[in-house]
Amino acid sequence: MNQTETIAPRLPDPENAPELFEGLLTRRVFAYLIDLVLIGAMILVFGVIGLIGGFLTFGLAWLALPVLVPASIVLYYAATLGSPKRATVGMQAMDIVLTPTRGQPLDGWMAIIHAAVFWVSVWISWPLSLLFALFTPRRQMLHDLITGTLMVRRSPMIRHWQSHNARSQAAY
Repeated sequence: MNQTETIAPRLPDPENAPELFEGLLTRRVFAYLIDLVLIGAMILVFGVIGLIGGFLTFGLAWLALPVLVPASIVLYYAATLGSPKRATVGMQAMDIVLTPTRGQPLDGWMAIIHAAVFWVSVWISWPLSLLFALFTPRRQMLHDLITGTLMVRRSPMIRHWQSHNARSQAAY
């Protein structure tokens, strides 16, 4: 094992572990749609609560309504991507997980940064972000490259890292 491997673990390669990347883009799209429905439901619930709260506080709670959508998105991604599962509800349903590539842990702040860069890149140009995924070997979108993350399928990833750890232990 050389020095660069001890600093950052070797990333899975589509040629050596194609099962990690099979159908990944389709899974990501469906996961995004599931997450959109859930975020929309959260916004609806918080909006009704804010509306009722506005009547109870003589309109004071209505001042919070403009931050409802961004706050709901941040709350959703921090609670799901920032959890030990490293996946939103949609990602869990589609058997995909977010993995850091720069040797740093994926915590709540990194999850929020990833989500923020995702929404900004999609807002500016979602076709460009999708084109990155079509032409990068690990199917990384623009926001994945910027934040240093990788999306892979969860169940094959667990088997991949277990075999990688076993080979690393055998090398000692």
